[in-house]
Amino acid sequence: MRTRLSICRRKMRFASEAAALSTAARTGLPLRPYRCDRCRCIHLTSRTKGKRVPPA
Repeated sequence: MRTRLSICRRKMRFASEAAALSTAARTGLPLRPYRCDRCRCIHLTSRTKGKRVPPA
């Protein structure tokens, strides 16, 4: 499923997955990084339905 451009514009962009993961760790929420098909940067999402959860 493609990311809508309006959603992409509102989200924070990260240059690397490591930067996104460090931000996610500070929030305390179950967030996971993904590469956006619109901007090619890394965003964070809370959606995990049907996704493999990486080990902590």
